Amino acid sequence: MPYENLRVERQDAIARITFDRPKVLNALNRKTMEELDACLDEAARDDSVRALILTGAGEKAFVAGADIGELAQRTPVDGKEFSLYGQSVLRKLETIGKPSIAAINGYALGGGCELALACTLRIASRTAKLGQPEVKLGILPGYGGTQRLARLCGRGVAARLVLTGEIISAEEALGIGLVNQVVEPAELLPAAEALAGKILANAPLAVRYSLEAIDRGLEMPQEQGLFLEATLFGLLCATEDMREGTRAFLEKRAPQFKNR
Repeated sequence: MPYENLRVERQDAIARITFDRPKVLNALNRKTMEELDACLDEAARDDSVRALILTGAGEKAFVAGADIGELAQRTPVDGKEFSLYGQSVLRKLETIGKPSIAAINGYALGGGCELALACTLRIASRTAKLGQPEVKLGILPGYGGTQRLARLCGRGVAARLVLTGEIISAEEALGIGLVNQVVEPAELLPAAEALAGKILANAPLAVRYSLEAIDRGLEMPQEQGLFLEATLFGLLCATEDMREGTRAFLEKRAPQFKNR
């Protein structure tokens, strides 16, 4: 499907989604979110897509936030709807069952930082800047930033970044656990592809259920999370890929997984 604000490219089992509005630093407007929603639906249906890489067009920004012109027109009623819709799209990204990697190539602010937080993993260019500066506009993060940032980095870190609106460097983001890796700008996409490749070498169903165990388990008391883990472990024991993986290990050869 052709998109106006997104560019989607395929490399084997990896779909690269590029936010392509460089004149406005790839800001998220309603149309972009609707296109991302449709793009994720396509990726979910396509069994040949096993991983996603999200990045921004140009060198300045991953996604520099929401479209302020659009944002300024929000009323209390449509403001809540705007937030709920954005949350639903990012939740879809988070729960699609396929790992996603944010390749952060510049500013990841506001909605851009929230987009990165909804990805499974985050790699940042050394020149990247991240933050949740919504309080400077008289609002708060509305696409899940207050929730995911606290869960990922802890309450104290989330409170500091959300309440001050401070923008931090890639190195500081690495130090607080907001990103997983920092690389030189020229190495960003190769590093994201290499990380995706390591994941793709594993059994697809095992990856999917591992993601589910982590995501759902975080919302549960530990006892329930452990029960979910055991249930998913049991399901995987019924798969052909589990038989293949264990057999390949014993036979000292590379496994040939079939996603079954």
